[in-house]
Amino acid sequence: MPRVLLIEDDPSVREGVELGLRRRGHELRSVETGEEGLAALGEFLPDLVLLDLMLPGMNGVQVCRLIRETSQLPIIMLTARGDDFDVVVGLEAGADDYIVKPARTEVIEARIRAVLRRLAEPAGRGGIEFHGELAVDRAGLSVAKAGQRLLLAPSELKLLLHLSASPEQVFSRQQLLEYVWEHSYHGDARLVDACVRRLRQKIEDVAGSPRYIQTVRGFGYRFGPLA
Repeated sequence: MPRVLLIEDDPSVREGVELGLRRRGHELRSVETGEEGLAALGEFLPDLVLLDLMLPGMNGVQVCRLIRETSQLPIIMLTARGDDFDVVVGLEAGADDYIVKPARTEVIEARIRAVLRRLAEPAGRGGIEFHGELAVDRAGLSVAKAGQRLLLAPSELKLLLHLSASPEQVFSRQQLLEYVWEHSYHGDARLVDACVRRLRQKIEDVAGSPRYIQTVRGFGYRFGPLA
């Protein structure tokens, strides 16, 4: 079972998540602060981080950014507010998904499994696809730009692989939500938009003038054409 690091300062939430996930067989380490969470990463070696957004001292956004500087470790944000500005900030910092508290163990477990599946996609066809300076290795689940391998979070990688597999095809935000995040019809399109913005920061020469991921206003996104 996946090893989970829980960073949550609320004792009641922390104890509830601990109990629920341990009953389902997860090995779990829980800490109360962002500083403790960062220290636990190298010792505990989790498969995934559940990260509270509103932590004392170093908040969840800061912790997420620091993790993303060196790691593609899956991160799910925990927030008590599902419709505020802080959620978008957390997603743009590099979180793969978010859960609004309080949440049932079944919901948390389903989101954990969905995020981890993005790191375990079946190998694709052999060879490397070249799209301008981008080299997409589907079998190796890696992407490089101008020969430099890119550090992509699981949701970023799966989104790019999906879009680049069908150049010129337009995908709605809902289609992307269902494929990448496995969310139902009521999924949050902000997940898609935040992930696209993060991807553009990594793969585009100028994020505001994208060559690879094009916006189709009022609908969604497509890959290409290249300039």
